Amino acid sequence: MRVLVTGGAGFIGSHLCEALTARGDHVVVLDDLSTGRFENIEHIEGVECIIDSTMNQEIVRDLVRDVEVVFHLAATVGVQLVVNDPIHTIVNNIWGTEVVLEETCRYRRKMLITSTSEIYGRGAREIFHEDDDRVMGPTNRHRWCYASSKAIDEFLALAYWRQKRHPIVITRLFNTVGPRQTGRYGMVIPTFVGQALRNEPLTVFGDGKQTRCFTYVGDVVPALVTLMDRSDVNGEVYNIGSATRVSMEDLAKKIIERTGSQSTLKYIPYEEAYGEGYEDMRHREPCLDKIQKAIGYTPKTSLEEIIDAVAAEMRAKMQ
Repeated sequence: MRVLVTGGAGFIGSHLCEALTARGDHVVVLDDLSTGRFENIEHIEGVECIIDSTMNQEIVRDLVRDVEVVFHLAATVGVQLVVNDPIHTIVNNIWGTEVVLEETCRYRRKMLITSTSEIYGRGAREIFHEDDDRVMGPTNRHRWCYASSKAIDEFLALAYWRQKRHPIVITRLFNTVGPRQTGRYGMVIPTFVGQALRNEPLTVFGDGKQTRCFTYVGDVVPALVTLMDRSDVNGEVYNIGSATRVSMEDLAKKIIERTGSQSTLKYIPYEEAYGEGYEDMRHREPCLDKIQKAIGYTPKTSLEEIIDAVAAEMRAKMQ
C-alpha cells in the first residue's frame, strides 16, 4: 500500500515507518521537524519525506489523494513543551487534526489517530477504561490544554464517523518508550537514563510516589498496524499500553541499577520544574481488556528490557 504517516520523523512515527516498509508498503512522511528529526528516518529505504505541517491543507490534500491509508501521529508532545508553548499545543493539535480528518474524509481514506492517556486527566479511577468519565483541571492551568486539545481531536474524529461514516480508529497511548525517544521535552525514561550514564543526580519531580506504566515502542507499533488493517474496529477507541506500574522513585533506582551508575536521586518540587500551579495525576494505568479482545494485544517487553534498549542507544551515541 501507499501510506501517509504524519509525524513520521518522530520517535513513534519512525518506528512505524520501519514496520510499514518492512512489509513492503511505500511510506510518505509529513513532518515539520519541530520535534521530529530527519535522522530518525533517513536510514529507511522507500520512505518519501515532505517537510511541512498538517496545518497546510493544500499539502495534506495532495498527499492524502495519493495514498490508501493515513496514520496521524503529528502533534505537540512532551510536558515541558506543552507548559512552555500552550498556544502552539492547542492550535497544532486541533487544527492539524481537523485538516487531516477533512481531507481523509474527502477521499475516503481510513485514518488512525494516536491520542493519549492524558485524555483521562486527573482520573476518577487508578485504572482507566475507554468509556470512563474524564476529570480535567481548570482552564487557568496550562498543563491541561494538551489533554483538552486531544479530547477535541477525539470528539471530532468520532463525529466524522457517526455523521459521515468516515473510517477512523483512535488509540490512546500510555507512556510509549524506546530508542530514538528524547528527554528534551520532559520524557522521563530517556531523561533518567541520560543522567545515569553521566553519573548526574536523577531529577525526580514531586515526592516520586506517582506511578506510570511504560510500554515498549516495539509492542505498540504492531498494534497500530493491525488496527489499521481491520475494518471491524472503525469508530472505536482503544487503550494501548502496559499494566505494570512503577513509581518514579523506583524507576530512577532501577535505572541506576541497570546502568551501573553512581548517580543519586534529587527530588525537585513540581513548582520548580514547571512553574506555579502545575498538577499531576498520582496513578495512570490502562485497562487493556478491549484491545486484547479486539486484536489479542499483549505487551511483551519488560521494563528492564526497555531501560537496557534505551541505555544501549545512548551509550552508542556518547562514544
